[in-house]
Amino acid sequence: MIRVTVLRSKDNLISEFEMTGHADSGPYGYDLVCAGVSAVSIGSVNAVMELCDIDLNIEQGTDGGYLRVTIPNSIDSTIMSKVQLLFEGMLISLKSIELEYGQFIKIQNK
Repeated sequence: MIRVTVLRSKDNLISEFEMTGHADSGPYGYDLVCAGVSAVSIGSVNAVMELCDIDLNIEQGTDGGYLRVTIPNSIDSTIMSKVQLLFEGMLISLKSIELEYGQFIKIQNK
C-alpha cells in the first residue's frame, strides 16, 4: 500500500509530504495505481521547481517506494502561495486516486 503523509503548519500550509510503499495493484510495470501516483507526485514536484524557481528538499528511495519533499521555510510569501496551490492540486489528484483505489493508497494529514 502507498501511504501519503502530509505535514501542515499551524496555518494549515503544507510544509512537507512523504510517500512510502508500493501499491501492488498489478504486476511490476503494469501497476496503474503506482504509475498514477508517481506521475502526479513527480509532475507536481517538477512544476513547483520550474514555475516557482525554488529548490525543494527531496529524498528518494532507490527502489521507487519512497519520496519525501520538504518546502524550505525561507520562501517569499507570494512564491509560497504558488507552491501551496500546486501541492494542494497534487493532493486533489491523489485523493481522486484514493477514492477509486482506496485499498492501494491512503492519505493522511498531520
